[in-house]
Amino acid sequence: MIRVVVMGALGRMGSLLCATIEREDDLELVARVDPAEPGDAGAPVSSAPLFATLDEALAATRVDVAVDFTVPASVFGSVAGALTAGLATVVGTTGLSDEQVELLADLAVEHHAALLIVPNFALGAVLLMRFATQAARYFPVAEIIELHEQDKVDAPSGTSLRTARLMTEGGASHVHGAGEQRPSRGLSSGGVRIHSVRLPGLVAHQEVLFGGDGETLSLRHDSLSRESFMAGALLAIRRAPTLSGTTVGLEGLLADDTGDDETRR
Repeated sequence: MIRVVVMGALGRMGSLLCATIEREDDLELVARVDPAEPGDAGAPVSSAPLFATLDEALAATRVDVAVDFTVPASVFGSVAGALTAGLATVVGTTGLSDEQVELLADLAVEHHAALLIVPNFALGAVLLMRFATQAARYFPVAEIIELHEQDKVDAPSGTSLRTARLMTEGGASHVHGAGEQRPSRGLSSGGVRIHSVRLPGLVAHQEVLFGGDGETLSLRHDSLSRESFMAGALLAIRRAPTLSGTTVGLEGLLADDTGDDETRR
């Protein structure tokens, strides 16, 4: 039995994950952490105790895995606290800078805790990233269009940034704003233009378009509801206690033949 605490438990993703965990026979939701009042977020009823801080939760329960679904403004402190406590930690919140990821990776090593950062839990989105990485070997230019709900805080999305990074062989992607008129510089130089769309009615969608001589290739994934993220979230929770150091993305957890050497730091 894997004992789980969910941070940001009253948010839309956090509350859905809590309900999902409670239906699994091999997982136990031992605590929820969120400073908000339950009535404020309209979260579904859960049998797990609710705490305002992770410290309070850890003082009252034993935990194996912490999952962060907070907000970009607080994710670094939340995850740092979990790693300092020695917990295998799954991060579903986007917005961490490269510098923050490096600091968290150091904390994971210092406290012998596994850190798993997941830009997108939808298995279809993970497969899209894999296919885009393969296609990038054969097409000179590509652009990404990512579409999310109107109130998503960060842009570009963590998924699109991760996709661009993988497509350019692990180097930092050169991101162009959607309003700029200059063309992409090409995959070989890390130039992947990312267009961000925020509209009501959307959930999470990404399309990668490749251009070559006389042909184009389009790869697209659509998450039509937040339930699409649950299979990947459960996979991450189950695998996190077996990992060491820092892992970015679910790519390396799906199969042994991904060919991706950039998931580990």
